[in-house]
Amino acid sequence: MATPPARKAILDLYASTLRTAKSFSSYNFRTYFVRRTEDTFRGIQAEQDPIKLSHAYNEAMKELSVLRRCAVMNQLYGGARLAVEEQSEVRT
Repeated sequence: MATPPARKAILDLYASTLRTAKSFSSYNFRTYFVRRTEDTFRGIQAEQDPIKLSHAYNEAMKELSVLRRCAVMNQLYGGARLAVEEQSEVRT
C-alpha cells in the first residue's frame, strides 16, 4: 500500500508551483498557469485514495519542473506588456 505524501509536502509543492506560475512575464501564460495550478491542487485536495494521491503528487512534481523551465524561457523571450496589465511609468 502506497503511503500518501504529507500535507506539508503538498502545501509546499502548491506554493512552489504557484510562485513559479506567477513568475511568467507574459500575462496570458501567467493567468493560465495560476488558474491551472489552483484547479490541479483542488483535485488533489479532494482525493481520498492514497494511491491516487501519490500518483497526483508525483505528476505535480513533474509538472513543476517543466513549468520552471518554461518560466525561464518566457522571461528570456517575453514580449511587451499588454493593456490589461499594470503599466509602469516610462520616463523620457
